[in-house]
Amino acid sequence: MSSTSQVTTYSDLYTDLLNRVRQSTGITATETQAKRYINTALHDIHVGTQYIFPWTERRAFLTTHAPYSTGTLSVTAGSTTLTGASTAWNTTNTYGQANVRADGKLTIAGGTDVYRVGTVSGDTAATLSTRYVASSDASAASYLYYEDEYALASDFLRPIDFAMFSIDWSLPLVDRKELRRNHTRANVSGRPRMASIVDLAFSGSTTPVRKVWLYPYPDTTYIIPYSYVTSNLAVTSAGVEQASLSSDTDEPIMPLRYRHVIVLHALMNWYRDKRDDARSQEVKAEYDQLMGRITDDHDMGTNDCDGRIAGKENSRKAFLAFHGDHE
Repeated sequence: MSSTSQVTTYSDLYTDLLNRVRQSTGITATETQAKRYINTALHDIHVGTQYIFPWTERRAFLTTHAPYSTGTLSVTAGSTTLTGASTAWNTTNTYGQANVRADGKLTIAGGTDVYRVGTVSGDTAATLSTRYVASSDASAASYLYYEDEYALASDFLRPIDFAMFSIDWSLPLVDRKELRRNHTRANVSGRPRMASIVDLAFSGSTTPVRKVWLYPYPDTTYIIPYSYVTSNLAVTSAGVEQASLSSDTDEPIMPLRYRHVIVLHALMNWYRDKRDDARSQEVKAEYDQLMGRITDDHDMGTNDCDGRIAGKENSRKAFLAFHGDHE
């Protein structure tokens, strides 16, 4: 970057911070601290639910899974092992989905108990996540496999509209407690009429597991488009989005004309933590003023529940209210 141009890359940002606090560059320990302050600032700027920055909006598509009941299965009472006959559990369907997948749900022999699939190791071999509870074994029994929980985009942070999961489908987003309370047993199939976001146990990594729960469970394969706020706030020079800035050439997803505000936020915290002087509040005032101006920019706006664009002044007030600025 030219010394006279706008800060662009990760290197530009933390170098500018070091220059402002009059610290030497090239010192590993100091640069590490500066990098942490820059990433903290980048994330702090995007914290909150009352204001959605346009550059964080993303769109994805959900492909539902049609119920599957081909063949029969056998399972011993008290066991978790399923043995299929004329089944193709591990075979992919037209849409590239295995006919039966781990975490999907299963009813056996027309029973009311709903089981969760643990693993699928072959076309005729699978396990349940809990033991089969029955007074006798199930032999060559009918079954019904279905899915009502679906993985969201890997960078899904939160919905854009907390009232609507999919505008295209007019699919409302309801509180998970309400969905559990009113539809305890998901034994109804059809075109989904409501959705809820659920948080599940960690699985194999430290990445939170969030899924969308649909009711009723899909009776066929549907494509459901939805919009969301991304958790990826940085992008590599190759155009790959990621959660934070890492390499010197990485860039924030914020438009170039706004990126200097990241340095201001980092500078505010640096003065607060390392100098404990009035300059922290002075920088905060400049940061708050600039953020207010950003939210007033011509291409900015927030969506209300009806999907309409709110006025710029309302957008600015929403942002400032969230950040505690009571001008």
